[in-house]
Amino acid sequence: MISRRHFVQAAMATSALYGASGFGNWSRLSAQQVLSQEDLIGTGGPGNVTLIHVTDIHAQTQPIYFREPEFNLGVGLAEGQPPHLVGAEFRAMYGIEQGSALDYALTYDDFTALARTYGKMGGLDRIATVVKAIKAERPDALVLDGGDTWQGSLPSLRTRGQDMVDLFNLLGSDAMTSHWEFTLGSDRVREIVEGGGLNPAFLGANIFDAEWDEPVFDDYRMFERGGTSIAVIGQAFPYMPIANPGWMFPELSFGLRRERIAEVVEEVRAAGAEVVVLLSHNGFDVDRQFARDIPGIDVILTGHTHDALPEPLQVGNTFLIASGSHGKFVSRVDLDMQDGALRGLTHRLIPIFSDVITPDAEMAAAVAATRAPFEAEMSEVIGTSGSLLYRRGNFNGTWDDVICNALISQRDAQIALSPGFRWGAAILPGQEITREDIYNVTAMTYPNAYRTEMSGEMLKTIFEDVAANIFNPDAYYQQGGDMVRIGGMGYRIDPAAESGNRISNMTLLATGEPIDPATNYVVAGWASVNEGTEGPPIWEVVEDHIREQGTVTVDPNATVDVAAG
Repeated sequence: MISRRHFVQAAMATSALYGASGFGNWSRLSAQQVLSQEDLIGTGGPGNVTLIHVTDIHAQTQPIYFREPEFNLGVGLAEGQPPHLVGAEFRAMYGIEQGSALDYALTYDDFTALARTYGKMGGLDRIATVVKAIKAERPDALVLDGGDTWQGSLPSLRTRGQDMVDLFNLLGSDAMTSHWEFTLGSDRVREIVEGGGLNPAFLGANIFDAEWDEPVFDDYRMFERGGTSIAVIGQAFPYMPIANPGWMFPELSFGLRRERIAEVVEEVRAAGAEVVVLLSHNGFDVDRQFARDIPGIDVILTGHTHDALPEPLQVGNTFLIASGSHGKFVSRVDLDMQDGALRGLTHRLIPIFSDVITPDAEMAAAVAATRAPFEAEMSEVIGTSGSLLYRRGNFNGTWDDVICNALISQRDAQIALSPGFRWGAAILPGQEITREDIYNVTAMTYPNAYRTEMSGEMLKTIFEDVAANIFNPDAYYQQGGDMVRIGGMGYRIDPAAESGNRISNMTLLATGEPIDPATNYVVAGWASVNEGTEGPPIWEVVEDHIREQGTVTVDPNATVDVAAG
């Protein structure tokens, strides 16, 4: 095995020779606004091992609009580093021309205008076209799914994830890890894994039986490809019982389990693995810290935080690959193996422009079949959007504002709380809002919209706790998600302040008065992790609100004041 210093030098040398990513070629093409399927898919670099990575698709089988974040704040060692760059800073980092196709795919500026120019992205039938094209060149390429696959749409909710299981079997997925899958309940997950026709290996080295403290699913799977032994280790989302309802999987224990993952890396190396891949749903900053702390991992295919980076990020001897979400991108990674060691890596982030990439007929037919029972219901028009509706970023998005407004109006509340979810497709101004669109931002298994009273002190505690999670400088204490979305209340946040002192100037918008710690306020929300939460499902609440509004217009949200860093 070559030394770390020599490995880095070798990687740098091979980068100079054939490029660390395929970003440069199609970036130039997109700057010229000339795109073709062949240009987007391209060809791989030197090597005998090819990985294909898709993650966080959230059951989106159709082409969609999806706006990248305006706020993606990094703290601690991640401050000012990828992926915590947006807009102009992101373009400057990667040499992206403003107004280009790559700008549209990876940033938020001028999103509506660029969306009308470049069209929707994603679509599982287009992804299948890309996968088949890569496999035509590299027949033994591994297809690896980073999780958050079985949740996020009306069909996936109604079929309890079976539609996505069947479609990813058809795609040829070889292995997957998980997060939102467990919100179907652990019994359903086991049913799928053990008897539901799941083809890919379901991996989770950090999922243990809570009583017996032993692994429940396979830690890893060994593959032989291109004369090379490859170990794919699964790392499920580590904070399940905190971020999602623990009563849905009471017999399971998750966690980072760094020591355990390090042991598994040693185990697969001892078993002859020449390449070690961590198929992870930790989130980018946690995976960056894993790369620092756990030796022996060659590639981390990262997921959960929905980041898309056009180039790999190298930490020591480990390369991090971020492939975005919602089917917008597919990552191709070619590994140049020589004498049992990794000598170079080529990465290509392939944008799935749905108007450019031809749908694969076989997958298109299969997708249509899974949607057919629900097509009439999904296609019903509920209203029209007068604004760009999106959900992505550390703070409120306009889809979140619509949901909060619906909770206030339909549940007769003063204040509304909505979780800091990242999933959900965007809607352009003037676009009809269908029932499918509403489910795309609400489809989940604990959707009840509660109504309760909370004191001003409790509201402050909730927001401080969430901020302490998101903006903790230690990545291992960042438990995923973004700030709770708020309606009917404004506040100021200083992400750099000490824990417990980040939130100030809490104001009740209806009166302009400061939130009184001793006063109780009527609060509506949804997606409570508490068992037995009562209330109508959130999609009904939102649908009723949109029907009443007819055309939904949301002004830019100025109620959250973010202190400059």
